[in-house]
Amino acid sequence: MELFNLAWKNLWRSRRRTLITLAALSFSLMLIQAFHNLSYGVYSAMIDSGVRAGTGHLVVFRQDYLKTRDEKLSFNPHDLAGEIGQIDGVEAVLPRLYLPGLAQSSRESRGILLTGVVPAVERQVNPFLRGLPDDQWLTSLEGREAILGHLLLKELQLKKGNKFVVTLQHRSGELVSEMFRVHGVIKTGIKSVDKRLLMVGHNRAAAMVGNPDDIHELAIVLEDQDLNYLVLPQLQELLKPHSTLEGMSWERAMPNLYNAIRLDYASQKFIFVIMMLIVTIGVINTLLMSVMERFREFGIILAVGASTARLRILVFIEALLLGLVSMVIGSSLGSLATWYLQVVGIDMRNFISETLEFGGVVFDPIMRAGWDLPWMGKISVYLLILSLLAAVYPAVKAGRISPAAAIRHH
Repeated sequence: MELFNLAWKNLWRSRRRTLITLAALSFSLMLIQAFHNLSYGVYSAMIDSGVRAGTGHLVVFRQDYLKTRDEKLSFNPHDLAGEIGQIDGVEAVLPRLYLPGLAQSSRESRGILLTGVVPAVERQVNPFLRGLPDDQWLTSLEGREAILGHLLLKELQLKKGNKFVVTLQHRSGELVSEMFRVHGVIKTGIKSVDKRLLMVGHNRAAAMVGNPDDIHELAIVLEDQDLNYLVLPQLQELLKPHSTLEGMSWERAMPNLYNAIRLDYASQKFIFVIMMLIVTIGVINTLLMSVMERFREFGIILAVGASTARLRILVFIEALLLGLVSMVIGSSLGSLATWYLQVVGIDMRNFISETLEFGGVVFDPIMRAGWDLPWMGKISVYLLILSLLAAVYPAVKAGRISPAAAIRHH
């Protein structure tokens, strides 16, 4: 305890230098925690939105379907959706059918992706459909009502209530055509989706290709995305009797989004490392200057019998105190900044025209933080370790002081 008291007093001999170092350490920790939590919150929202509109947190495909997207690789789920829905943590199971085809109006024709869905389940989960008025939603699995992307509607020169024809290839190889009516229009903000999306009831779409019970995917939405790695093994165990089916997580099923997030996190880590190196240099400078200013004092202490190990321990304790105080102040400021970014957020609507797409997913232009408490604790410990590592050279320098030379030093 005596060494701790002495180390604390030594730090405040040069009040200005210590305050500057504490400010640098604390402010750097605050920035790193706040910006990481902002990214964590934005990406969590993106993942949740992306998987609900896309393949789900987990998904079941026929083997090779993800690689080829061959519409012939469909399967009959039988009771599989109900069995998966019984797993703890599963919020919804969405059967979906995807069929490439051609949509024709009286004026234009466009390539489309006919998506067959179960309306009652899809609307509860799919974020693209949240703003759709009740009178524009699909009413049945067999109906000829259709929901179109707004760009597809524009290119076909259609209006709500107009009729159009969809042509697909039947499993027999023949072309089949059916008439649909524009019932609803959605705007996702993703051009590739808005130009091709055509959503109808599952049974109507499946009947057109001659497989009324088949689907291409079972998209599984979880109550919490952190349950991914708990539910996936149970899903794979459930699929063992179905040798042609494969269950996987969204990271494999949506590689564009996953890789985009990984790349952005990697660039952030590089910036964080640079910040930490700058902070480390600051700590080394503070402790080294402190040692040099006490050169004569250390010599006298050594001359009266103190060991070099004691001096080195003293320097390390000073670094420890700097790190601990910075951890408390920086984490407190980081928590306040995260709270502000979570409640208020950063409004990007004045800087982007409409929506912002990242990794094939549109994210909210009001960016909000999330709480990644384990990471906040980990980066705080890293700061403390860096402070101690920064004390190695000053401590070695202090231990090499010659008592005779130090006493003569002015």
